[in-house]
Amino acid sequence: METVLKLEHLKVNSIVEKIKSAKSILLSTHKQCDGDGLGAILGLYHALKKINKDVRLFTVDEVPRKYHFLDFNNFLEIYEESHPPIENTDLSLIFDTNDFRMVEPLYSELSKKCEEVLFVDHHPILNDGPEPNTGSYIDTTAASTGEIAYSIIKSLDIELDEKIARALYTSIVFDTQLFRFVKSASTSHLISAELIKYEKDPEEIHRELFSTYTIGKVAFLGHVLSKIEYHSKGQVAVLLIKDKYLHRHNLDVDDSRDIIDMIMNIKELKCAALFREIKEGQYKLSLRSKGEAEILSVAESFQGGGHLYAAGAYIEGEYEKIKQQTVDLLTQKLKS
Repeated sequence: METVLKLEHLKVNSIVEKIKSAKSILLSTHKQCDGDGLGAILGLYHALKKINKDVRLFTVDEVPRKYHFLDFNNFLEIYEESHPPIENTDLSLIFDTNDFRMVEPLYSELSKKCEEVLFVDHHPILNDGPEPNTGSYIDTTAASTGEIAYSIIKSLDIELDEKIARALYTSIVFDTQLFRFVKSASTSHLISAELIKYEKDPEEIHRELFSTYTIGKVAFLGHVLSKIEYHSKGQVAVLLIKDKYLHRHNLDVDDSRDIIDMIMNIKELKCAALFREIKEGQYKLSLRSKGEAEILSVAESFQGGGHLYAAGAYIEGEYEKIKQQTVDLLTQKLKS
């Protein structure tokens, strides 16, 4: 196992050298952060503190409640809340995206105050979108950015501990959905096997990420799942989640994140599209495919991005028109 893990962390030497030479470092992830990017930057934050780096941790906006078990309140700064000042910084690393639009308005401030801003990611670079900054590290074979953060930490010869392990394990199990979706299959398992030597209660992490439904969440699910529409002879599912549905059950945006994956458990489906209303005429589109249809290009047609079979975009327009456009594109993908 040690040989395999050593080979993995040798890939990130360019980022490691940047970290070694930087006196001050800022870590962040995309807006509406999830368990992958958040876990990766938390794990790296705790690691860099152990080698006495001057490091700050920022998110673009509020962290969803489900991640509060990671206990970051004393050191994580939320840019959206009070726009805390960004001091002059040598290096900023942004995890789990390579699209600066997903980090605004924080990114514009980082560009002014940081000597170098780099992306550390596992999503494909967009065919029709902004190029990641020169020197960024993109590894599309990684199943999570937590795996890349692990490789950075190992390359820096920083000893793992409980805080680092809990954050990185959260990243890996979140983005692999408890190892359902692994790319380099052995890597995710091997890294996790080492992490749980330090993480004494991995089952708690599983519960916090996947088993924390409230009565309100169950009522919400009962309501919205009854509104699924089926197209293309039952191969494509579409669901609209209106903002008022969340407010009615006292839920936040993150409570709708897992619904697209629930829909994909329907046996007959090949792909699905979930539209979450941000406000009237604005939607967050999430796309999923079981592998027979590549849907990244569909997301890119709406100036979005993601993975080949899990992607998304922010869209403005009349719902019925963009819904039909999405269904048509997905149907074409299934036929091709």
